[in-house]
Amino acid sequence: MGEFSIFHWMVVLAIILIFFGGKRIPEIMKGFGEGIRSFKEGMSGASHNPPAPPAQAPPAAPAQPSEEKK
Repeated sequence: MGEFSIFHWMVVLAIILIFFGGKRIPEIMKGFGEGIRSFKEGMSGASHNPPAPPAQAPPAAPAQPSEEKK
């Protein structure tokens, strides 16, 4: 087995164009790029959207007895 020459890559590109068509290739590459980006974020443990801290309700005011004036 030898190395891939430019001719081999042109044949591979032609086959890909035949199978997927010119319009679908940008969509496929976009999905591929997003997958790689997601994988890298997962491996590094970083996230662009950190989880929000849990919502805390304000403390309830103590109930005060109502005073009726006569």
